[in-house]
Amino acid sequence: MDRIVDIATDGRHLSLYRGFLVVEEKSEEIGRIALDDVYAVIIHAHGTTWSANLVAALAERGAPIVFCGSNHAPIAVTLPIEGHHAQNARFRAQWAASKPLCKQLWRRIVMAKITMQGSLLEALGIDGAQAFALIARRVKSGDSDNVEAQAARRYWPLLMGPEFRRNRDSPGANALLNYGYAVIRACVARAVIAAGLHPTIGINHANRGNAFVLADDLVEPFRPLVDALVVRMLAQGIDTLDPAIKRHFARLIAFDLRIGGEASPLSLAAVRLAQSLARAFESGRPSLAIFEPPTPIQWAALARVDLDEGAVD
Repeated sequence: MDRIVDIATDGRHLSLYRGFLVVEEKSEEIGRIALDDVYAVIIHAHGTTWSANLVAALAERGAPIVFCGSNHAPIAVTLPIEGHHAQNARFRAQWAASKPLCKQLWRRIVMAKITMQGSLLEALGIDGAQAFALIARRVKSGDSDNVEAQAARRYWPLLMGPEFRRNRDSPGANALLNYGYAVIRACVARAVIAAGLHPTIGINHANRGNAFVLADDLVEPFRPLVDALVVRMLAQGIDTLDPAIKRHFARLIAFDLRIGGEASPLSLAAVRLAQSLARAFESGRPSLAIFEPPTPIQWAALARVDLDEGAVD
């Protein structure tokens, strides 16, 4: 079973023992999990230490370690150097991809993100949701008119209220969003490597200080899934992270999405999207395997939060 391991308590040590990730505190074991069950490790505690052979073993399995800052946003990710048998050829195709191809690919990603935003707003019964289908159709090659930002200026006030401002360094709702996005980013980063793509070569993002720009490109359509969960949490008075709340975010990777009429967990949907991008680079055709927006019932199931549930790993 794929599981997200979250390390939030200061001073813990992570090591490898006979195929298990072992967590220790003051030299005493407090938990272990089979390495083959680890989908990703997220660390945002001070003084965490780890053994080199554990990092190597996780890399061999394609499991990323995500290091987060105090605002719960990711600041570093470890991933394997080799991720696919055709990696060299795919690196070359990715690097040689034409600008028109990349612009068409980015257009499809932005359209998918805006469509997801509208779907969430509609599922919540918010007036103005219908406009997002029209906004998505206005996206041009490369989103030259920056329709993504225009949609965001409508989306956040409708979803969170007119006083809300998306700020990575703010507490409350923003910290919840940061953590949820970190979970999804780890999932997408793993899919990118597994597809034989280079994470530093994006199709739109080009921040020289960001080694995972491609993951940031592909994560965009998934973001509203996190938004839906955060909105429900806020409605129940939840505005800080604790182990039980992190469990709900970790479960996002198992949420079923439909692609071409077939249901797949989010983790597999990310893999299929990354694989389709690799094929697009090789073929020169801007075709992507993007999931369909959830139905209102699925949105409601995603956002269900039980405050009485136990803690995350």
